Order: sequence, then structure tokens, then C-alpha cells
Amino acid sequence: MTATTPEHGLRARLRRLASATAVLTIAVSGCALVTPGAAFAADGSSDDDQQVSLHVSAGLRGLMAPGSSTTAILTVENDTDSSLSGGQVQVELNRTPLTDGDAVSSWLDDGEAEGDFAAIGSDQTSAIDAGKTETTTIFVPETSLADLTPGIYPIRAELSGATTGNPSDDRVAAVDTTATSVLVVADAQATQIGVLVPITATPENGSLLTADELAELTDGDGALTAQLDGVAGTTAVLAIDPSIPAAIRALGSAAPETARDWLVRLDGLTNTRFALQFGDADATAQAQAGLPELLQPMSFAPFLDPTRFPQAPATGAPTDSPASTTPTPNPTTSPALPTDEELTAIDGALPRILWPEGSLTQADLTAFTSYLGAGTTTIVPSSAVGGQSAAHATAGDHDLLVTDADVSKTLSDAAAEADPVARQRLLAEATARLQLAQSRAPGAPLLIGLDRDQKRTGDALRDAISTAETIGFELSSVRAAPPVAVTLEEEPDTVRASAVGDLLADEGSLTAFSSILTDPQVLLSPERIRILRTLAVGTSAKAFDAGVEAHRERTTDTLAAVSIPTSSTIQLLTANADLPIAVRNDLPWPVTVELHASPTDPRLDVKPVTETIVQPNSTTRAKVPVSARVGSGEVDLRLSLYSPTGVPIQDQQSVRVAVRAEWETIGLVIFGGLAVVLIALGVIRTVRRKRRESTAEAAVEAEIDALEEDAVKTRPDAAPSEDTHE
Repeated sequence: MTATTPEHGLRARLRRLASATAVLTIAVSGCALVTPGAAFAADGSSDDDQQVSLHVSAGLRGLMAPGSSTTAILTVENDTDSSLSGGQVQVELNRTPLTDGDAVSSWLDDGEAEGDFAAIGSDQTSAIDAGKTETTTIFVPETSLADLTPGIYPIRAELSGATTGNPSDDRVAAVDTTATSVLVVADAQATQIGVLVPITATPENGSLLTADELAELTDGDGALTAQLDGVAGTTAVLAIDPSIPAAIRALGSAAPETARDWLVRLDGLTNTRFALQFGDADATAQAQAGLPELLQPMSFAPFLDPTRFPQAPATGAPTDSPASTTPTPNPTTSPALPTDEELTAIDGALPRILWPEGSLTQADLTAFTSYLGAGTTTIVPSSAVGGQSAAHATAGDHDLLVTDADVSKTLSDAAAEADPVARQRLLAEATARLQLAQSRAPGAPLLIGLDRDQKRTGDALRDAISTAETIGFELSSVRAAPPVAVTLEEEPDTVRASAVGDLLADEGSLTAFSSILTDPQVLLSPERIRILRTLAVGTSAKAFDAGVEAHRERTTDTLAAVSIPTSSTIQLLTANADLPIAVRNDLPWPVTVELHASPTDPRLDVKPVTETIVQPNSTTRAKVPVSARVGSGEVDLRLSLYSPTGVPIQDQQSVRVAVRAEWETIGLVIFGGLAVVLIALGVIRTVRRKRRESTAEAAVEAEIDALEEDAVKTRPDAAPSEDTHE
């Protein structure tokens, strides 16, 4: 017989959303039977935001020892806007075990399982106010479970007899809801099980984390703080992105105190660890792209501010002999800047371990060995090696660590679930899948690899690790265990490999373009880190495509950041002049460019090359000397930008120049004529004034002489004048 429980979970919800116009109502004893964990009103309507949810868990994260008693915990959440009346909850057990992963998925995702269910406990629930939650505990005695042999058993809980709404206005709806989980009966585990936990963080600008981002990530409730909270005191193996400590150390004294404390705390943890590729870049895509070596960040010098690092004393060079008369230079100081190796160092990290995407081939393993050297170990999911779960394996002569794909997926979901009630169901599922993994590889150590997740809480991460880990687990013991021979599925990801080539082609364009900068690394170093982050492991296909497209658009914008803006016709009113040509620089650094100019007509002579420096985020007008050979006409001037090393920066464009050189001659003639006229008028005016002045002066002198003669004649004692020469 097959028992069917109403649909629930992600798959069921997606199906309901896809068929939102057709709501299925199943009536049981006059009440509506609804999805596990989500109750509908009696009229068949539903609202995921306003519903009654039921959760059930049994044992310790779904686990109990054979022949023992256990406790079932039921949680009722009233997310409606009215109170929920009291009802009855009942827990049922199916004694037909689930034997494989498909059976577990069929039960938990679709509510279908072989066998019959029988009640193992029940209780009454109290009324629950709107928006509130109530938990009920039901003790299940060992007599009810004594016949259970080790295995995975379906359990379900049902809430019945409860109603929502206001009885006074007849708006009462009956609520029946069902929840499912599993109960795992197993002896104490002897298998060594370890959990790999990636610790990553992605900055908004795609380069290094900023001081503000680090302050947020490492404060009391920050994401990076949560990662350390979750792994502290566990045997989890840490896979650390070296870009995180590099970002903290590169800030020097400007690094937030919380970030420096986080780094000290990380170094102080006893967990085994290894370094991911910088930015968690995928080695598989790089190998399939045929790269001769793994991509690495370029110089970190552009990120270092010397004023943020302590000064180291440096003495002058000693003289050749004591008798030398050359003075010894005075001691100076210089900042002790960290090296690139010091910035990215992971204290105590195991060497030569790669954790790439799982779509790899045997040829990729060979490439990995060429990248890191003999003794390279690659971490792969069990889905890449035919489902084999033993943690230590070999493919040919290449060493592998294998993570169980099914358990890793479920525990990753649990670690990402912030709601502790909903998390219990995922933890029980993980326990079940862990038992199946142990049955596939009896006695062999197992590894679980959590997904890359930068938002999980510390409590959720700790719960996920504690569900699987073995106390005293050591990765070295796993690597020392006899390996199992496996064969890779050989499913290369051609899309990612092709994207690597495209990204590096863009980087090549930027490298040539950067020759306009005094220090090309200020552009190239951040761009290389962005490429590494674009290739990050764990990125979905859709997100990866979007990331590549965004990076390529950013490259296009950068290459267009230095240009000659479109200009209107330039008027040349003289035979010789400097044409002002605008050059725009949208980069945050000054650039040096050569403006190449050539006319389309020999009637205009132009200086072919003009070098100019354009300041950051500004426009400068370069002065281009020109000489017109004709009096009038229009000529197209071809303009292009080059770097000082001859790299084309902008394609050729034309500017129309209207030559009006005869206007200069006309102007000179007019001004010359005006000058002659003005001079002539001045001369005439001066001559006439002189003449008037001479006539007036003669008249005055004549009048004076006449007056003097009259005065002599009228004197009484005047005597006739005599000529003294006679």
C-alpha cells in the first residue's frame, strides 16, 4: 500500500504557483485537507503570507537509538490576521523504512511513501493569537518504537479541529494541516565524518573589500563574524578565500578594529584549513580554457597607502674606507609595506588543495598537478564520480577528496535556513541522507562540503556542522585512508571555459589601454581581481552569465572613458592659429595621450601629433597648431587618440574646419585704411590749427604795436624822436 500525504515543500509550492488558477480542495470529514506546513481555509483559498503552518521533528535532529523512547516536537505558527482556536495534533509513524535517496525525496517533497501510518501520540493545542507560535511536545515511549530496526522511517503530524476567523460574523474557517519529516533509527556512528566550510565574502565593487564593508561584515552580527561563530569549537575544515585577509591587511592602520580582531580570531582557531583560489576563482574553468597556469592577482601596490603603515628605519650606505672624506648620508625612514605573499597568507593552511566546480575531466586533474605540483589534491562532489561516497579516492594517479553531493546539498540548505523551526526538518533529512551515504561506503570516512554562502547565521551553521561531524575528526586521517578508485563523469562546462577566454581578451585590451597611465597597475590590478571573482565557484549558470556580461560592459565603458567629444564646426578666421580640441577623461587618474591630427585637404597644414595630459574626471582642450593655405573653404580634420606607446585609444573621427583666412587680409586692409584716414585727418587738423594760431598771433602783435604807437603820441612831454645814427 502507498500512503500519500498532501503536497508540501518547494516543489509542491512551485506546482501550486504554476497552476494558481486551479485550486485543489480535498475534503476529509468535512474539513479541508491542506499542504503540510501550510493550511488553507475551508473554501479552498490560500495565501502563503497568511496561513497556519505546522512543523514536526522527532529525536535529536531526526535521530534516535534503537529500542529507545523519543520526543516529537510540534510547532504551530498562526500567520493569519485572526486567532486560531485550539485543536488536536496527532503524530503518526510509518513502519516501512525508506531505503534510498529517491524514496526520501518522494516522501519529503511529494508526501508519498509505501506502507501504512499509525498514531504514536497526540495532544490538544491551545488557542493561538494572530502572528503567534505555539510548541507542543509529545512523548513517545519506547514500547511504541520497540519494533523499529535501524532505518529511515516517515513520520507525519496532523492538526485538526482548529478554526480561524471571528465566530460573531460567521467568518469561521476550519483548518486542517499536515507536516512531514523522517525518524532515523541508528546505532552510534563509528564512521569518521568531516564538514568543509567555505569562508568567502564578495565586495560590491568586485575588487577588495572596503573598510566600510569589513566593518559591517565583522561587527557583532556581521556575516563574517557569524562564520567564525558557527565553526568555533567544531572539527569543521575551513576553506578560506585569501582575499579577505588581504583586504584587511592592505588597509594597514585604517582597517576597522573589528576586522583586525576577526583576523586574530581566525588565526587562533584550531580548525584545519586550506586556502581557496583568490576570489574563490574556479580552477576547472581555467584548466578547460587551456591556461598554462592559474590566474593570480597582480600587484597589490595600488591598494597600499604608505601613510597607513609603520615607518622602518633605513641607514645610509657606509663609506668605502675610514679615511674617506665623503659624508655619510643621514639615516632615513621608509614605510614597511607588506609583500603580496604576506597580504594573502593563510596561517597554517594546508598546501596544494583545490576545491573547484565539479564539472571537471581527467585532463583537468592533470592540469591541476601542473599548476600546483606533485601531491595536488582536488575536492570533487560524489556526483562527478558516479555517486561514490567514500571521502578518499583516486582517479588515475590523481588524489581526490570526495564530498557526498546529497548530504552536502541538504546540510547547505539547513545552514542557510535562519528559522530554527523550519531548519529541524532539513536537519532530519540530512541525518537520513547521511545514513544512506554510510551504507554506500561502509566503514569509509565521509566528507560533506557546504555551499558557498555569505549570509548564513552562526546558529544555523553550527547546527548543520553538528548534525554531521564526528568528534575528533582529522582531515589528515581521511587523506591517509586507503583510496577508492573512481572514474570521472567527464562533463566539461564549455560555457565557463569560453568565458575565461573572453574575459582575458578584455583584460588584454585593458592592458594596452593602460599605457596612458603613469602606473598601469591602478587599473589592471583591480580588474584582474574582478575577473577572478567573476569565475567564482558556486555561481549559478544564470548569475555567471550575468556576471560575465556585466564585466564586459564595464570593460567597454573603461575603454571609452578617454575620448574626443563630438564637436561642431570650428571656425578658422586666420591663416595661422591653434585649434582647441577637447579631450575628455572619465577615469579617476590622470592620463597622457597623443592627439593625432591630419587634414583631408592639403589646403590646411596641421601639426600631426600633440601630446597632452588630462586630469582625472575632467576635459582638457589641446592646442593644435594649424596653417591655412587658401583664403576660404571647409576642410575635414581627422582626429584620433593614441597612448605614448602608440596604442590606439579612440578610433578616428572627423571635425569640420571652416577656413576664413581672407577675412584676416580684409580686416588688415580695412584697419590699414582706417589708420591712413585717421592719420590724414590728424595732419589736416594739425595744419589748420597751426595756421589759425599763426594768424591770430600776427593780429595780436599788430594790435600791440598800434597800441604802443598810440601811447607814445599821446604823452605831453613826448619829443620827436631822432635818429641817433644820423
